[in-house]
Amino acid sequence: QVQLVESGGGLVQPGGSLRLSCAASGNIFSIYVMGWYRQAPGQRREVVALISREGDTNLAESVKGRFTISRDNAKSTVYLQMNSLKPEDTAVYYCSYRQTRQYGSTWEEYWGQGTQITVSS
Repeated sequence: QVQLVESGGGLVQPGGSLRLSCAASGNIFSIYVMGWYRQAPGQRREVVALISREGDTNLAESVKGRFTISRDNAKSTVYLQMNSLKPEDTAVYYCSYRQTRQYGSTWEEYWGQGTQITVSS
């Protein structure tokens, strides 16, 4: 089992910045992908940014140039730096963690509890 602890989030004005972090603990494997999804009211959950243990990243087009994802492998922690926030970034942000013992095997998936981000003046 893996536990995820999220921090950050809150209310920010348009153009502002926020930083999310998510720390994984428990039975951590050496192959994993961490990242963030978000879900706005009435919409389905969508990927925001993902990063592998090796540092390969994948960002949604809507956040490229504004959001940066990074990780600290020693702490099994992923960070999402969000700049130039827009009202349409308002959503509940969920930390995602997937791991596998080896490529080709089944992936385990875990989710954080979610943190609200509201961008409003």
